[in-house]
Amino acid sequence: MSTTPPPQAPTTASPPTADHGPDDDRAFGWLRALGPRGRRAFAGAFGGYALDSYDYFTLPLSMVALAAYFGLDSGQTGLFTTVTLVVSAVGGAGAGVLADRIGRVRALMITVITYAVFTVACGFAPNYETLLVFRALQGLGFGGEWAVGAILVAEYASPRHRGRTLGAVQSSWAVGWGLAVIVYTLVFSVFGDDLAWRVMFWTGALPALLVVWMRRRVADAPQAAAVRERHADKGSFTAIFRGGLLRTTFFAALLSTGVQGGYYTLATWVPTYLKSERGLSVVGTGGYLTLLISGAFLGYLTGGHLTDRLGRRRNIWLFALLSAVCILAYANIPDGANTLLLVLGFPLGFCMSAIFSGFGSYLSELYPTAVRGTGQGFTYNTGRAVGAVFPTTVGFLADGWGVGGALVFGAIGYGIAALALLGLPETRGKELE
Repeated sequence: MSTTPPPQAPTTASPPTADHGPDDDRAFGWLRALGPRGRRAFAGAFGGYALDSYDYFTLPLSMVALAAYFGLDSGQTGLFTTVTLVVSAVGGAGAGVLADRIGRVRALMITVITYAVFTVACGFAPNYETLLVFRALQGLGFGGEWAVGAILVAEYASPRHRGRTLGAVQSSWAVGWGLAVIVYTLVFSVFGDDLAWRVMFWTGALPALLVVWMRRRVADAPQAAAVRERHADKGSFTAIFRGGLLRTTFFAALLSTGVQGGYYTLATWVPTYLKSERGLSVVGTGGYLTLLISGAFLGYLTGGHLTDRLGRRRNIWLFALLSAVCILAYANIPDGANTLLLVLGFPLGFCMSAIFSGFGSYLSELYPTAVRGTGQGFTYNTGRAVGAVFPTTVGFLADGWGVGGALVFGAIGYGIAALALLGLPETRGKELE
């Protein structure tokens, strides 16, 4: 599957088939520059992350129906998200090690199969405890997919396009989210709530089709694979806690904690907020979420371009501030001002997604090839696990403060992210080695 890298460029991650020319700075120049193999890798990572998003959102969108079916309070429903994200740290770290040891594509397929199988299993859960276990196991695959897919594409992308290329991969999260909202609207309109939430989980079988295609069409970047194979300590956990990488690992995990704590607070509780406190119907909630998701999609793409132009750190700082402001504004809209709620949904989705656009390129550039999967998988998913405290905290605070008031807690996460950047270097334009 791998080839010998040309002697004049032993450390570059761009494959010899990549097509770098004067047209690379046009609208889709970054896509052309990937070359045929890189574009297939991009399609695999894009599809995997979109379906990862789809499977994740089957739970938040079904939360109200689940709570009624099993007789759950806000704390118990919030625990679904916390368990998913905590276990995803284990799955993500493990997938990162696998990516360094057995290759990016093979690890990616394992993560997709895992989250698909256990999402479907959730639809057969007879009680709350079983559903909690299945959702936790779904987190094993959910945790690893993004990190592995991002690395796969990063190793094909050129340094000057890496931010916007990985930002485009990130945008697939909004695509999967939007697909989940469409299916949610249809399923809950056709079936009664007691069956509809099960049907939502059963549709999580879709990713299995992607695995069949990836197995035949997608391969690791040849030069990156060759570099990785030369290292005896590839996929070593101890390596990311030695020397200068110890500082990198600590602050990268803290950065990830802050951003994901804020993000998952919103992703988990906004649908419940719209239905329970704003009194919106299923169709009405879908309409409001459509604007939020549209903002998210454009935010991912815009943030990807800005991270190449402004640099990784400046892009994250900018959108950490704007995301915190948007949360505070969104959670304090007066009763009856649902039009304003609709209007603010777009900038909220835009800002909380644009901050993620630089993550794929930034974390990839912070680690050498031999431990890139391990480092990125560990830091990103440790952030998920610790950030998972935020949605649960909101769940318990919601009983006294209301969901809208408790959402403000998510703004604290963005403050943590801004502070974490003080311990990390700028990496824009860095060759992967």
